[in-house]
Amino acid sequence: MKRIDYKWKALALLWVAFFLQQGTRQIFGATLTSIQGAFGVDAKGIGIVVTVFTFIYGLSVPFAGLTADLFNRKWMVVSGVFVFCLGIFASGFASCVWMLLVTYGVLNGFGQSFYYPSATSIIGELHKETRATALSILQMGLYAGIIGCSAASGYLAQGGANGWRLPFWVFGGIGIAWAVVLALMLKSKAEGPEAERPRSEVPKASLREALTAFLGNPSAILLMLGLGMMIYVDVGFKTWMPSHLAESFGLAKGSAALNAVLWHYIGAFVGVTLGARISDRLVGTRPSVRMETNIAGLALAVPFIAWMAYTPSLVVCCAAMALFGVFRGVYDSNLMASLFDIIPQRYHASGAGIMLSGAFVFGSTSPFVMGLMKDRFSSSSGLASLAAFYLAGAAIITVARWRSYGGKAVAA
Repeated sequence: MKRIDYKWKALALLWVAFFLQQGTRQIFGATLTSIQGAFGVDAKGIGIVVTVFTFIYGLSVPFAGLTADLFNRKWMVVSGVFVFCLGIFASGFASCVWMLLVTYGVLNGFGQSFYYPSATSIIGELHKETRATALSILQMGLYAGIIGCSAASGYLAQGGANGWRLPFWVFGGIGIAWAVVLALMLKSKAEGPEAERPRSEVPKASLREALTAFLGNPSAILLMLGLGMMIYVDVGFKTWMPSHLAESFGLAKGSAALNAVLWHYIGAFVGVTLGARISDRLVGTRPSVRMETNIAGLALAVPFIAWMAYTPSLVVCCAAMALFGVFRGVYDSNLMASLFDIIPQRYHASGAGIMLSGAFVFGSTSPFVMGLMKDRFSSSSGLASLAAFYLAGAAIITVARWRSYGGKAVAA
């Protein structure tokens, strides 16, 4: 393969890893009711497993980002994929909720924190003019992983009382094997004429410098807060939508797991493609377009979140999830590209880590809070409440856009 093609080869390798990272997260949601039945716990008790995972991820990811800026990003990716897939594999052997808290919550959460800051930094370093497009292609791995793993997990989990264990073993084992593939094929240094300044020539970031660069930038903090609103919605939606469909419309477990993600992420495929193409085309003359794309995606999704929560029709619910997905994809298309536009290259991985940390620590409360709402009110109430968080996220990023670009949206 020619050297100029390496940026796309690297993207393909990282895409599969992202497919596994995001897809294995959905195994829990797809098998949630089976796990509840096996361990005899209520919605609040099972929701805390996802809360622990999200909280551990949020605490670990800033240190993972800084480590990636200080050391080798390839090996951060490889070790991360190996560790979180080991946690997924071990979750299939859990005999109680407390064991899941360790394997799925702690080990999986810690390992997953290694992947995203390093992977997006590698892609950002290799892709300059095509940055939003490349990161959007990576984002499609999230959608494909969630759809594919959710459907497969729902199907595999139907094999008796312990059927829920099988998807953890299958996808955990595949991920461990893929970590070996990454170790052999992913390169340690960026290659190709479009690669940005070699990292050996970029001064290393210290923890103090990275924190100062991020926390001293009000727009970066606002983007983190906006992402926190989105993560709260995303984690809650993926955790509780399968059970909502099963209980509200009488779907079987496998069908509920598939429908909970299929229509939403088909819509997201469309949205992320449109958002990336529009922003990459306009960013040369309108630098603020990436944040404006974020704002539009969150704001326009709001009515469809409420619609999917309260409609008595399965068809309408699926249509609302799809439209919610379109605008969620528009936001996703410039999620990290917006941040990379306003912080120096040397802080890309650490900045991504800090941004994800604050967002996931906040978002970690969603499964527990929605479990409480489900026990006391209804699953519809919990899902409908998510609309307010998207609206708040759009307002926060609007302030970030104003602080970064003011009225100068068009380049001179």
